[in-house]
Amino acid sequence: MPTRQAPVHSGFDATTTAKEIMAGRHLSSTTAIVTGGYSGLGLEAARMLASAGASVIVPARDVARANGALQSISGIEVAPLDLMDPDSIDAFARTFLATGKPLHLLLNSAGIMAPPLQRDSRGYESQFSTNHLGHYHLAMRVWSALRRANGARVVSVSSLGHRLSAVDFEDPNFEQRPYDKWKAYGQSKTANALFAVEADRLGENDGIRAFSLHPGAIFTPLSRHLDLEDLRRVGAVDADGKILSTEQAGFKTVEQGAATLLWCATSPQLDGLGGVYCENCDVASVTTSNEERGGVRPWAVDPGMAQQLWDLSRRLTGAQPGVAS
Repeated sequence: MPTRQAPVHSGFDATTTAKEIMAGRHLSSTTAIVTGGYSGLGLEAARMLASAGASVIVPARDVARANGALQSISGIEVAPLDLMDPDSIDAFARTFLATGKPLHLLLNSAGIMAPPLQRDSRGYESQFSTNHLGHYHLAMRVWSALRRANGARVVSVSSLGHRLSAVDFEDPNFEQRPYDKWKAYGQSKTANALFAVEADRLGENDGIRAFSLHPGAIFTPLSRHLDLEDLRRVGAVDADGKILSTEQAGFKTVEQGAATLLWCATSPQLDGLGGVYCENCDVASVTTSNEERGGVRPWAVDPGMAQQLWDLSRRLTGAQPGVAS
């Protein structure tokens, strides 16, 4: 287990906001891609990066909705991209690479949680396809632009939900086992963390560092597929089935949730580090305890499993670093 997976004692905590993380940041020469940047945590991250002077590109499956959400924010461009459609990912990457711009930040914030069983056109389960494979494919296609930045960060939004399941390398797409929406979600979030481990190992010599993170429990559109029992399971309703407020549930605000995402993307406290899973604006500790609310499971930061996931992802998508479509 890598010893770097230990807190750096950043001085921040669960109450820290995105605004506090970005105080004093000047990103006028920075280009960022933020998937999911028109809703929830991604929207807050894109807004704060743009306010610091970054040029932000938000890939969107629903371009009209994205334009509506972002129209009042200067410095943000919307471009079509569907993470479940490999042709769409390739088209987005070709358009971006044609600009010749270096890519300093790739924030993989888009995701889905606990939907009914759905599959993409290749037959891949939708959470594994959207949350992991789509982001893996995108990162591989823009890898040359990340390398050109001479100092880039790739940040993937994982979740405490990674505790629900390791990656099932024998049946990642639920072709042989019964579909369980929460195990599928947990597997995809473990994959987000493992992706960061191997992406960092492969990219370090080219100045590409990768991170994953748990943003905290937050009310966002990510919960749109959850029924009452699901909401009760995550502590969002009381005994009478009444949906609690953010404060009553002990959840974070969106501004607090986006703080760790932006800390991973911009903080000099992480210079020289990479491949780590973060929470509450710090590097998390490894734990196997069910009593601890925080921390990361060993299977989500294991280098051997990360390489195994990378091999699986390459086979399933055909994508690898810096190889054009």
